[in-house]
Amino acid sequence: MNPVAIGNSQTAQTLRLNWPDGRESLLSHAELRRQCPCSQCRAFRLQGTPPMVDPRVRVIEINAQGYGLQLVFSDGHQRGIYPWPYLAQLPS
Repeated sequence: MNPVAIGNSQTAQTLRLNWPDGRESLLSHAELRRQCPCSQCRAFRLQGTPPMVDPRVRVIEINAQGYGLQLVFSDGHQRGIYPWPYLAQLPS
């Protein structure tokens, strides 16, 4: 299920996703960076050492990948592609 609208607020540091069922997800940039699904970040989390994330990190670019989004962060990280179901289950 793809969102019907995507918004990115630099001021509020949130990514907004509006889903077809009427739900809205407001996801903080820092939390998105902490929850990056790339293999390296996932390995860190599985080892009990989640990546240290500066709370000022921002999503500076959003690239649609058909099945989800590639997010580019202000700290240079851009490896993770966030599938729609993964984004939908993240707490807002």
